[in-house]
Amino acid sequence: MTIAPVVKSVDIKAPPARAFTLFAERMGSWWPRGKTVGGKPHADIVVEPHVGGRWYERDEEGTETPWGQVLVWEPPARLVLGWQLDSSFRFDSDMLTEVELAFVALPEGGTRVTLEHRNLERYGEDAPRIAGLVGPGWGDILQLFASAADA
Repeated sequence: MTIAPVVKSVDIKAPPARAFTLFAERMGSWWPRGKTVGGKPHADIVVEPHVGGRWYERDEEGTETPWGQVLVWEPPARLVLGWQLDSSFRFDSDMLTEVELAFVALPEGGTRVTLEHRNLERYGEDAPRIAGLVGPGWGDILQLFASAADA
């Protein structure tokens, strides 16, 4: 079974370096509270800034819930995160799909941020359902990111 990758883009006013930093290093500041996989709303979402780094959320009590890992760290142009959540949105070290972000300078200023979530066929028979959830979900997330970046 082949499932098309989910691809979403948004244009923001910030230059690529600022956009990359906000997305990768300050994710917890703009990600919607309660829209995470931990048992409690996040206090922060952390993307460790190197290949092999962890991607996780931390709640107010310090409990960490893993989401995945950093596969590619190329500021300010590209970030690839390994999404290691199963079809119930729980961490599974054996599951891996990829979320790639490209930060491309626009000729008139600003940045086009394009997100591609691929390898969704790895969910097997759950793949169409997951694609149907993450497609609109990533669209909403990018809009929230854009609002934060343009504020």
